[in-house]
Amino acid sequence: MIEHLTGIHETVEYNRVSQIRLYNNAEYEDYPTHWHTPIEVVMPTKNSYTALLGKEIIDLQTGDILLICPGVIHALRSPETGERIIFQAEIGILREIPEVESTLSLISPAILITPDTAPMIYEQIHQLILNISEEYNSNNSLSSPAIYSKLLEILVLIGRNYTENVKRFDTGNQKQKEYTEKFIQICNYINEHCTDDLTLDEIAHIAGFSKYHFSRLFKQFSNVTFYKYLNQKRISYAEILLADSSISITEVALRSGFSSLSAFIRMFKLIKQCTPTEFRNMYLSIR
Repeated sequence: MIEHLTGIHETVEYNRVSQIRLYNNAEYEDYPTHWHTPIEVVMPTKNSYTALLGKEIIDLQTGDILLICPGVIHALRSPETGERIIFQAEIGILREIPEVESTLSLISPAILITPDTAPMIYEQIHQLILNISEEYNSNNSLSSPAIYSKLLEILVLIGRNYTENVKRFDTGNQKQKEYTEKFIQICNYINEHCTDDLTLDEIAHIAGFSKYHFSRLFKQFSNVTFYKYLNQKRISYAEILLADSSISITEVALRSGFSSLSAFIRMFKLIKQCTPTEFRNMYLSIR
């Protein structure tokens, strides 16, 4: 259930010291459009389930696994009967690992893992989720790091499967590998320097391509344009600053890499469906 919903922002009520929550949901209830900071994994164990991400409708069958990235607006629709595991975890510490952040960026807003869509990793991830559920419901010591280690393993499996098996570039196998490694490095660089005055020309030069060729390859690799990727990273950084009420909205905008307050507000509302002030007020109201 959603216990704290302000606008469309859900504040997850963790019932342990750690920032992890898992429950076996068997209730007939729909979850309205919302977003939250933790990553979320949904896996039906009996009957089907439906997720809505924007205009996309994702039908989950028993055993299907849907991983929803942090900050993604979504809704869930429940059948009259059924059960599903819903697992949520704050992953700030994991996002400090550059490859994890890049993996999340590449699979955003969500990834569906089924025996058909990911045959090489499905069984492993399915078992890891069951292991997480067992660990969460146990009284074992150090259960939190044990769960995070399993979540990290899931992200590693997804990242490797993505880079090794998804054919993003119109090239041969060797060039595929070279381009994949190069664009992972480029994404890591953008993640680390998103608040700088980055330009398409500069990043294309670092990558060693003309800006037109780079733009095409970046879109093939990440499914979004360079500037959309950059702005998503800047808004994520701005969310952290907005949690500190002593920092003015104008300063948040400038420190997040935006050239003007109006540009920041416009982009924030486009991505988060609310203004920076509304976001801050929602955050402060539930602290």
